[in-house]
Amino acid sequence: MAIHKLQLEDFDQVDYDLIAIHTTLEDYRLAFKINRELEILLSKNDEEIPIEIKKHKASFSRFTFEDEIAMMTWDLIQNKQEIELPVDSKTTSLFEDNLVTTQVNLINELKKVDYFLKIEHDGQIKTKEIITQIKKIDLISTVYEVDANEIKSKNNLIF
Repeated sequence: MAIHKLQLEDFDQVDYDLIAIHTTLEDYRLAFKINRELEILLSKNDEEIPIEIKKHKASFSRFTFEDEIAMMTWDLIQNKQEIELPVDSKTTSLFEDNLVTTQVNLINELKKVDYFLKIEHDGQIKTKEIITQIKKIDLISTVYEVDANEIKSKNNLIF
């Protein structure tokens, strides 16, 4: 009987491209503008991305398009979210709020990025052309490709 060994590296491969987007646009407006520019059909995904931070849950919005012809999945993912955390204060006042609003990130290493465009595919895609098209959208500060292998919290992008 033959013994088959599986290496952990076989499962740790990144099969997607990740594009970082800096903008002041709301998620639904950005999805609309990307749809128009790239001629895709991103739509709101009811399954948001849940993350637990300091025993509190945060969820990040997500817009998805599954292109069955090209065998690609596009996800526009929110990276910044504000949540309310309780203040660890021994002095409480009748007029003070015991909650503080803080910003949390899906990918901690890239805190300034507002959104990620994750493109899952089997073959080659022209990421530079996609970035050039996204740069044409008004109110976008900058767009660039991110090497997903260098991100420590890339497990947050598995959903």
